[in-house]
Amino acid sequence: MASEDSFNARSWLFAPGDSERKMEKATAGNADIVIFDLEDAVAESEKATARAMVPAFLKAQPEAARKRLWVRINPLDGPYALEDLAAVVAARPGGIMLPKAYGRQDVEVLNHYLTILEVAAGIEQGSTKVIVLVTETAEGMFTTGTYAGAPRVVAMTWGAEDLADAIGASENRNPDGSYSFTYELARSMCLLGAAAAHVAPIETIQGDFRDLDGLRKRAEKVRRDGYRGMLAIHPAQVDVINEAFTPSAEEFVAAREIVDLFAANPGVGTIGYKGAMLDRPHLARAQALLALKQSVSQ
Repeated sequence: MASEDSFNARSWLFAPGDSERKMEKATAGNADIVIFDLEDAVAESEKATARAMVPAFLKAQPEAARKRLWVRINPLDGPYALEDLAAVVAARPGGIMLPKAYGRQDVEVLNHYLTILEVAAGIEQGSTKVIVLVTETAEGMFTTGTYAGAPRVVAMTWGAEDLADAIGASENRNPDGSYSFTYELARSMCLLGAAAAHVAPIETIQGDFRDLDGLRKRAEKVRRDGYRGMLAIHPAQVDVINEAFTPSAEEFVAAREIVDLFAANPGVGTIGYKGAMLDRPHLARAQALLALKQSVSQ
């Protein structure tokens, strides 16, 4: 069964799997999830080196600390994915990022691989979680709504660079720097697919890691849209992302007031609050915000 919507992680920081220094720096920081990358951040000639370094690094960490240490494997339709999994699963990472997914069928295949490897390693079956990159292929764009009930999946995210390559685009940005239509569509389809699957939607990276003001504005916007976290490519981005995806004190107070107001007036469909009329969807959003506040404070 898919994991419940209660799973929460705000910042997901990549670290190249062939650099012990960068893995150490990422692990020592404040990211909710650290993703050791065996895919795009590692050159073809260094794949085998990274595949040996990542499990060695994981095994050197306390077992409880590994829950936040995940691994991005190479695509399932390439030559390296099964080797990646065979190397890292026994080291008990908290989860696996599946790139370039074509649809739910890829998660089903990944689940079979993980189950076999967990059994072989004496690990509890189903304990290795999965986040899926759902828009990096043209085919994947048409299957973002197929992940409801998919095994192990706790989050979905999207990518713009590989999608541009997949469709032969020379650019994925408008002249003002915003994403062009196809990539905004990808963002929306990921959000809708995650909502349909009851898993956490996670925003894609911001490549310019020096533009922290731009990152903050973007993170705040996508949280308003419904996103629950964001990928990061540099440690400097982590604190900004964590702050943006943590409800403010003012939001928390307002949500508590709305929940208490409805609780004091059971059976009503709408209720007045600070000059506005609120209905049940407002209550549901307030309850969700309180649950998110609780999860990020643990």
